[in-house]
Amino acid sequence: MKRFPFSSRIAAAAMGIFLAAAVPETNLFTNDMGQAGLMTVYGAPKLEADPAKEASVYTTAGYVCRIDAPEVNIYKSANENVPVIWTAKRGETFQVLGRLAGGWALVDTDSGRGYLKTSEGASVLETATERTDKSAAARNQVVKFALQFVGSRYVYGGNDPRTGVDCSGFTSYVMKHGAGIQLNRSSRGQASQGRPVSAAEIRPGDLIFYSSGGRINHVALYIGNGQVVHASTEKTGVKISNWNYREPSKIVSVL
Repeated sequence: MKRFPFSSRIAAAAMGIFLAAAVPETNLFTNDMGQAGLMTVYGAPKLEADPAKEASVYTTAGYVCRIDAPEVNIYKSANENVPVIWTAKRGETFQVLGRLAGGWALVDTDSGRGYLKTSEGASVLETATERTDKSAAARNQVVKFALQFVGSRYVYGGNDPRTGVDCSGFTSYVMKHGAGIQLNRSSRGQASQGRPVSAAEIRPGDLIFYSSGGRINHVALYIGNGQVVHASTEKTGVKISNWNYREPSKIVSVL
């Protein structure tokens, strides 16, 4: 959902102490005009789960941009000389995906991602949503099971981390033996299973998929705190990486 009632998000923000917050990163950014800069990117939440509890209440934090002026233009890139993709009206809110120097914010609209200048009449506000995760114990068990194989060999077509696995062989083995869930063998096949979730909703035990040339070709297991464990390459084997070491193309929950 790309736009949503502002009042419900603000009400959620008053629910108490945040147990999780969006993890910001600073990435080099080049816009469509060839101008470079640094962008603060808001991505996966930093979460801590309690393996002793069957259900865990947690809060995910994010940011929205509220339009205060009668109208604010949203541009194709962070430049007022490029085409306008959306004209936002007073009272509308948009999810903030990142922020640039100079007051620019990257937002999600019904016409795709675009950039608006907050100084033109918009406010960026922190929001939070409280959720109950009844699968907390199962998720922690899967993560614990997967982490014992860090350092195992990468073998293309391998299905067992004790002798060697590739990326989808690793996730299918972990889900089968750590959670009793049968997954398809290929990363593309696994991407069609479960329930798609957003970066703001991601929980330990979810699967993150990566693409090349528009086709999914890699899968990793999210372990919390912005990290994944995955069978990476023949050189590194099974290792831990930042969840967005490559740009994720899809996230699914099968737990």
